[in-house]
Amino acid sequence: MRTYNDIYLSTRNALRAHGVEGYNLEARLLVATAAGKSVQELLRDISLYTTAGVEQKAEELTRRRLSGEPVAYITGAWEFYGLPMTVTPDVLIPRMDTELLVDTAKELLTGRQMDARILDLCCGSGCITCAIGHELPATRLVAVDISASALEICRKNIATNRLSSRAICVQADATASPPLSMGQFDMIISNPPYIASDEIMTLDPSVRDFEPIWALDGGPDGLKFYKAIIKYWKALLRSGGALLFEVGEGQAEPVKEMLLAGGFRSVSTRLDTLGVERVVIGIM
Repeated sequence: MRTYNDIYLSTRNALRAHGVEGYNLEARLLVATAAGKSVQELLRDISLYTTAGVEQKAEELTRRRLSGEPVAYITGAWEFYGLPMTVTPDVLIPRMDTELLVDTAKELLTGRQMDARILDLCCGSGCITCAIGHELPATRLVAVDISASALEICRKNIATNRLSSRAICVQADATASPPLSMGQFDMIISNPPYIASDEIMTLDPSVRDFEPIWALDGGPDGLKFYKAIIKYWKALLRSGGALLFEVGEGQAEPVKEMLLAGGFRSVSTRLDTLGVERVVIGIM
């Protein structure tokens, strides 16, 4: 018989030997999942003996991780802005870069319009909707995605984070005219697909082989969704409303130009932790 700590150490060592950067955290997540526990429960029980079944399950999950599958898809869970998120291969794994969108929304709304109506376009897992809803408790939110399976995950995350009274999901195509009766919004936020089509195959295998390509592919120049959203969805913004985009490296300048050409009266950017212009803001 082996303890949870024995299995954790074996898992950690296998990940470290394979070059997995976050081997300590990932080992805890994998063993906790194998045991059907939270990480906190695993740490509480770390010195206890466990079963051969848990050990075999941990070995199976570790093999999946060593084959390149992201730990978030193996465990079905991730964290964004300190909140628990269910993730599956139907949605992208939330990135820390995207937390800057939430920071920017808070910056623009706090003390000004705390009860804003906000549209999260290309919502995926709903991580942005959940984070803004949690941080700004008077806001009302609409999460939109073209994928029915992504919206199922989004609804689950909205419910988990107790936001069902203020957030709804709508299926729609961001590259086409919005559905009738969507109403007006004080802010539209979007982290759309922005990888150029011919760059998809150069992505890290953990992204290219496991994450949904349709949520990554931004067309030949990576700008397809920005053009369409400005064209079709800006009409939903109230006067003085803000459109916030996450953009890829080197895309801020063309997106700013599109916003100005699209009638936005001012544009600005926010830098991520590496000094990259990661968020572009247009004010109507």
